[in-house]
Amino acid sequence: MMGKVRSKIDIRLPESATAGDVWAQFRQVERITMELTQSYKYSLGKVSRFFIALENRRFLATRCPRCGKVYAPPRPLCPNCLSVTDWVELSGQGVVKTYSVLHFSPGSNDDVRALETPYVLAYVLLDGADTLFPHLLKAPPEQVRSGMRVAVAFSDEPVSHPIHLMYFVPIRGQ
Repeated sequence: MMGKVRSKIDIRLPESATAGDVWAQFRQVERITMELTQSYKYSLGKVSRFFIALENRRFLATRCPRCGKVYAPPRPLCPNCLSVTDWVELSGQGVVKTYSVLHFSPGSNDDVRALETPYVLAYVLLDGADTLFPHLLKAPPEQVRSGMRVAVAFSDEPVSHPIHLMYFVPIRGQ
């Protein structure tokens, strides 16, 4: 009968079980491994337009009409003056300011679980933006450097979350 339960860890008696224990028949404990999966609906809210644009191979940011700061990733409100921002399209090109090489994937969704390690998380200052955009840079880690020019590329494959419709790639010849 062994091997019938794939998730079985072991069967044991707790150390507290003693002779004459009236609960002895309830002391044997089978331990198993279980996985918890949770599914829920989530609204991308006020920045939904950014994700819809990614589906159409466009890269949007937001600009404050009062102070002129451009936010990528987009923000519905300017954190400096609390003005409602306006949508603007950026070229999707920029420069790597800093980066990290990850040798472990957190596995937060199917897109992230599918990443081969090591991979590069780059903080990119997009042309025309005032904030850094952290995201995946598809390049060999040994070729990545601060100051390198990159561009947004778009995935042709289905993804679990629309943020994975885009990634950065080096601009060749620069």
